[in-house]
Amino acid sequence: MKIKWLGHSAFHIETAKAKILIDPFFTGNPAFPDSERTAAAAGLTHILLTHGHGDHVGDTVAIAKETGAIVVANFDLCMWLGRHGISNIEPGNTGGTIQLGAFSATFVNALHSSAQITEDGVSHCLGNANGLVLHFDDEPTLYHMGDTDIFSDMALVQELHQPDIGIVPIGDRFTMGGAVAALACQRYFKFNTAIPCHYGSFPIIDRTPETFVTGMDGASTLVATPEIGGVVTA
Repeated sequence: MKIKWLGHSAFHIETAKAKILIDPFFTGNPAFPDSERTAAAAGLTHILLTHGHGDHVGDTVAIAKETGAIVVANFDLCMWLGRHGISNIEPGNTGGTIQLGAFSATFVNALHSSAQITEDGVSHCLGNANGLVLHFDDEPTLYHMGDTDIFSDMALVQELHQPDIGIVPIGDRFTMGGAVAALACQRYFKFNTAIPCHYGSFPIIDRTPETFVTGMDGASTLVATPEIGGVVTA
């Protein structure tokens, strides 16, 4: 499995049988390198969305139309995407699992909101925010937490899914900060590898992963902090 960080919460996951984008926020993301745009869409099979905010839905509509990739998201968000011309959708909701051939995706809780603001300033709720647990036949289990705070039922995510890799938001203000994210990883999970995200993109969130890395000091979990465009192999 190759896991490439594309800035903010956007990741490209490549396995032997699938090429997956999670939360492909490219346009308007000051941390996204434009040189990665073509490679990110090449051979794409799936787009997975944790929730409906613009910095996570991102370029989904354009990329889905370009590639024909299957889009996996909560029901409300899928219906919204349908009104924007996306028909190759797999809707789900909290607690549900979708079998996608090369892997399965389970929607788990996240403590966050999920909406789009229209040009006239109206907020449209797009279902619940989620984390996503991806199970593969011959690859590590991966848990993208989405945007969330710590919550005690993370213990159930560990018990039910035993994820090997955690993608963890650490930027503070809109998600848990680095110290709390480190506490979540150490108290509730047994990750082999933790990859921090949702930092370094906008000036109002943390610029570096330093607080998270410090909080994970002494843990058995490997903390991987790739540069944007960098790959973690698992």
